[in-house]
Amino acid sequence: MNRRSFRPVKGKVDPTKSALDIARELRQGNARSESYREASLRIHGLICAKCGREFDEKNRQLLTVHHKDGNHHNNPPDGSNWENLCAYCHDDEHSRGVLADYLRQQR
Repeated sequence: MNRRSFRPVKGKVDPTKSALDIARELRQGNARSESYREASLRIHGLICAKCGREFDEKNRQLLTVHHKDGNHHNNPPDGSNWENLCAYCHDDEHSRGVLADYLRQQR
């Protein structure tokens, strides 16, 4: 299973909320994440900050927004915590930490 596909519920579930209320909150959360993605693409351009590959409107979905400090809630409007990475470089960036943890355990 992809690690990103499972997101545990943080805190307690409010029993007074309807399924419609919960769905509305989830949609608003997705709208927020889209807005910072679009802001990062506008600020930093359609280019991977790591490999330098350029993208256009046809393949812009291959660009992801990487949070430099690892905190996806830290979204300053000036884009200082973001860098646009292609899907390959973004996977590489996150796998480096996993590899480092593994190598530390082997000592």
